[in-house]
Parts: sequence; structure tokens; C-alpha cells
Amino acid sequence: MRIEKLAREYDVRIKLVHFPLHPDTPAEGRLMAEYYASRGLDPDAMYTRMKRMMDLEGLPYGKRTHSYNSRLAQELGVWADTAPGGDKLHDAIYRAYFVDARNIGDVEVLLDLVASAGLPVEEARAVLATRRFRDTVDADWSKSQQYGITGVPTYVAGGHGVVGAQTYDVLEQLVQQAGARKRTDG
Repeated sequence: MRIEKLAREYDVRIKLVHFPLHPDTPAEGRLMAEYYASRGLDPDAMYTRMKRMMDLEGLPYGKRTHSYNSRLAQELGVWADTAPGGDKLHDAIYRAYFVDARNIGDVEVLLDLVASAGLPVEEARAVLATRRFRDTVDADWSKSQQYGITGVPTYVAGGHGVVGAQTYDVLEQLVQQAGARKRTDG
């Protein structure tokens, strides 16, 4: 992927900042067709566009019928960042949502993903029950609002940003503009 390539080629630190794309989405989800219709968009055309972009990125992408609230998944993702092998959970959540169309707002789905990633399920259950990382995600949401972010992905470096799926060249220009140095070790 482009981000991993940037991290290999430039002296940059990649940090995921969570964003409330649709925080009002109910627990049972929202029909994608209704969401697109409310914006005057064709669901099939939107799927085709996203599928093409994901294919270019080398990412799997399925046809979803629902959008789900990602708040709990974001909180669990912050926890995963503190655990060895936590990036496996990020991959599992991505696949569950964007490929398998699973409800990542459902605690049992999330715990199943934790197990599949080989992380401690009971610890994850406690994290979700106590909302241990609520404040961290709230801070990310606040930071996103301060930056004026309105869509995902948004890339920010050195006070500059670009929104949406971008080519590698655009991302490379962004980090160069921010003063990132090209790695000499490869």
C-alpha cells in the first residue's frame, strides 16, 4: 500500500487518528442504498468507484448493504495499538467491515475479531465494557474537527493535508512539503 511505501522510503511516522465519519449511525446500521439516495448518489456507481480504488490499492473490497457505527471498533483499535500483534486486529476489522459486511459496532462481532487476531478476548471485553479508550478516541475526534476534516482518508503532514484516496505521487509531495527526508537504508 501507498502508506507503507511512504514509511519505507521516507523518515516519517504514520499515526492513525480516528474520525467520526457517521457517528449518528444506529447500532443496527444504516442501509447504504438509503444513505446514497439521501445524497442523490447511485449506490451501484459508488460501489464501482470504491471497488476500483481499492483494487488499485491492492485491498479486498466487498459489496456492503449497510454502514455500521465504528465507535467501539475505534476504541478497540486504540487498545490493539498497545498490544503485541495488535495490527492484526486492525486488519481483521477492515476485512470484517469492508469485505465481509459484518457489523463492527456489535460487541460480539468485535470479540470474535479479537479472537481471530490472537489477542486476549477477556481483556478486550473489559476494554469495551469500561470504555477504557473513550477519551483517546474523543481526543482524536476533536483533533479531526480542529483540522476541519470532513472525509476519510485524510492525510496531514506539516500543517498541510489532502483528502480522499490519493496517488503515491500526491502523498510523496505531501511528505516532501512537510520536510520528510528520504531514507538511505532503503
